[in-house]
Amino acid sequence: MVNREHAYLNGEVRAVQQRQHDATWWAYQGDDDTMANDRQQQDSKARFRVAAFAIIEQEGRYLLARRRDIGWWNLAGGGLENGETVDEGMLREVMEEVCLTVTIERVVGIYSKPRKNEVVVTFLCHPTPNAGIPGTSDEVSEGGWFSPDRLPDDFLPKHRQRLQDALLGQREAIVRAQRTSTEEDQGLPASK
Repeated sequence: MVNREHAYLNGEVRAVQQRQHDATWWAYQGDDDTMANDRQQQDSKARFRVAAFAIIEQEGRYLLARRRDIGWWNLAGGGLENGETVDEGMLREVMEEVCLTVTIERVVGIYSKPRKNEVVVTFLCHPTPNAGIPGTSDEVSEGGWFSPDRLPDDFLPKHRQRLQDALLGQREAIVRAQRTSTEEDQGLPASK
């Protein structure tokens, strides 16, 4: 199944095709000339970071982690390491950041972040029966359980959107582009 989307980005029309093949999403970007180039050249230009995040729910509340580097709340997760599957990377990141073991219920969404050449897979998870309490780490100064109607104001907007998507309760994964910059998300001056 192929889905074609045309979007204006910096005054240029870019075509994006996505197809599902053996549960892996492959993305090809470029204009018609780029699409006509041989496959090897296209593959050498495609560089995406893949990240996985967990929306951890327990008794109607959601675990957020406050980042040490910027002080904002976010979901636990991060980039995959070489040789990891998406679920292995997410489970490792959750353990590293908040010292918690979780089980996966479902995929909430797949988020494209074109400004960072990043694709993020977000899962709805629950603590395992003997998970204990969340902890802190080199990356996380504190963790907290929040009800959806009492989320902190300084919760990263892209992460807030992913949690809101989980609250929709859809069984199917949401596919969404998150196009804002880090500076826009955090109200920082634009970097040069």
